Amino acid sequence: MSTKRKSSKSAADGGGAGKEETTQLQHGDGGESSSDDESSDDDSLVLEGEIIRNPDVSDSDDDYSSEEEEADNAKQSKKKHKTNNGKGKGTKPKKKASNQPETIQVDFVFCDMNERFFHGVKTLVHRNSVHSPHSSQLADLTIENNMVGTVLSTDQDDNVFGFASVVNLTTNSSSTCIESLKKICLDKCPQQHKPEMETVLSGKTKRPAGFFFQERMVNVPLEITEVLHQQLVLDMDHAVKNARDEDEKKSLDFGAFVRLAPCYSGGGGGANSAIYKYFDDEIFATNAEFVYTFDAPKMFEEDEEELKCSVIVMTKTGHRAAMKELKKMVGN
Repeated sequence: MSTKRKSSKSAADGGGAGKEETTQLQHGDGGESSSDDESSDDDSLVLEGEIIRNPDVSDSDDDYSSEEEEADNAKQSKKKHKTNNGKGKGTKPKKKASNQPETIQVDFVFCDMNERFFHGVKTLVHRNSVHSPHSSQLADLTIENNMVGTVLSTDQDDNVFGFASVVNLTTNSSSTCIESLKKICLDKCPQQHKPEMETVLSGKTKRPAGFFFQERMVNVPLEITEVLHQQLVLDMDHAVKNARDEDEKKSLDFGAFVRLAPCYSGGGGGANSAIYKYFDDEIFATNAEFVYTFDAPKMFEEDEEELKCSVIVMTKTGHRAAMKELKKMVGN
């Protein structure tokens, strides 16, 4: 797997427009690497990867096509029966499709936030039951926050495979969705962590706190997930370095992060009591100042598994330590 970083936020001060930096991400099997020498004005990072499609899960389009095909086959069978008057020759049965996972080669592109990604971001946000009541507003907020945010897409369409963003909870305090999330965090917070939580959410800290949003499709490769987090760190560093004035610089120099991570009950106590939807949230939790979990609303009445939400509060130091641990785990 090869990565290509085109001149973007991290190279903005170098005056090297059009310059490309190529690095290698090694698979465990020492797979092939690729690079492209063509210059481009697109500020994006491109990665090759694979998506494994589960054969047991089909989308509505596949189901609809399958129903149409079955109906057509039934009609054809009736016609043959009438023509041959029951004496028709036997037909060789078709082999059933293999029930093996399908591997799809994908060129992933890491892009800045843009309005064209609104529907994709909203769809991913809506899958988190805590965020779903405000999915449109949160999608708007993350897209407007284009200095600190990365979208995982492809160069062929506007599909969103994942995104990561940090939104300042003080400068966006007038937003109803941010106020709602702050209220949830405080209402569900255990008494022993309440003073700390109130301080983090107060907006009176020396360095601001931000809500850390990240959602993605669950079958995104591990290497891609790690690079998505790397890009967010580059965004934050670049935003501070290239702020227009001192006030903007202070608003982007985050000192704490609050993550509302989807999870399930795993028994036990503490951070280990949660089974996280995303493996990286467990790494963030182990490097957090404190973590607590509450019951999340069900997305559908028929859901049998009890949904939880884990509130992960990290300092900048804890976040960077988690990034090192994530990098080591993935092996990049």
